[in-house]
Amino acid sequence: MNSTALQKQAAGLSGASLAEYRGAITTARFGDPQKELAALRLGCGVYDLGFRVKISLTGGDRVRWLNGMVTNNIRDLGVGHGIYAFLLNAQGHILGDLYAYNRGDSITVDTDRSQLERMLATFDHFIIMDDVEVKSLGGRGVRPSMDHGDPDALVRESEEVTALGVAGPKSRELLRSAGIAVPEMEPLQILEAKCTCQCDCVQCTVVRREDTPDERYELWLAPGEVKKTWDSLVAAGATPVGFEALEMERVVAGIPLYGVDIRERDLPQETEQMRALNFNKGCYVGQEIVERIRSRGAVHRKLSGFTISIENGSLVAPGAKIFIAEKEVGEITSLARLGKDRPALALGYVRREASVPGKEVLIGVTKAAVAELPFREM
Repeated sequence: MNSTALQKQAAGLSGASLAEYRGAITTARFGDPQKELAALRLGCGVYDLGFRVKISLTGGDRVRWLNGMVTNNIRDLGVGHGIYAFLLNAQGHILGDLYAYNRGDSITVDTDRSQLERMLATFDHFIIMDDVEVKSLGGRGVRPSMDHGDPDALVRESEEVTALGVAGPKSRELLRSAGIAVPEMEPLQILEAKCTCQCDCVQCTVVRREDTPDERYELWLAPGEVKKTWDSLVAAGATPVGFEALEMERVVAGIPLYGVDIRERDLPQETEQMRALNFNKGCYVGQEIVERIRSRGAVHRKLSGFTISIENGSLVAPGAKIFIAEKEVGEITSLARLGKDRPALALGYVRREASVPGKEVLIGVTKAAVAELPFREM
């Protein structure tokens, strides 16, 4: 498994503890994950996004073709804007998730490295007589037939573009201090920016994300610039953050992760990610099932949050079953332990009739309560 571009250039990052995350080797923690989480919530944190990959779609049919592939509206997506969407099979089950950005003469698809091989194979299956070329954002082309034969080669191509994340209420102020001017941006807006310092040394693509309450930005840039950009952000006051803190923040924000909280057996409406769905865009793969669920009114289970008592939080793990009156009603998929003096938080699926905030449940033998997402009290 490949390390991210930042890790390859900065194997000696101070305090870094490395592990696999979402298909790549990156930093799990720099020190105390609780302090790193506090930086994301109260100040500004910077983190490695080299586990994300970019796929560029070009050709005259790219908009029509991708609009028929994913659950959200590509057809009416304005230049410089993006959407979140699912990729489904014909039975309506989720094969992956992605962000798609309209770059004018191309569409950039952004997803986890762990999803790349399957996503490319799915694209390959559905590109028949369409004028669509799929290639890495870095520029080395992949034949429209997608007969690449070597998924690892595509990972290496995608590493020609890497990314850093900057998040927290002070993030835009800190970017400016580091010499990267970022104007007011709408959620999922994408634009080109460059360093305002006299050296004019960094050019990058800036994306404002929309899945947490605080400001969150992504900087897409060449791998050769990632270490000096990281150093500039840290020098300006950003706290280095590893993926353990990112995972805690993700759970607090109630955002499910594909491969963990979102699995192929799940249906789109069960995930509660209505931001991924558009019911007016026309046909796409799996649309019949999604529309049937909408017309019938509901699914039988849904993603929910759970608070777990402080003294028993250590007894719960992902995969634990949820019970009410000795009847199994769901399961836990993610868990965040925020400290010994705070309740553990979990994400999981529970039957819809049991998903009432405040309702008491047992996770295994541990008392817990259903909570509204996101966990606003945190």
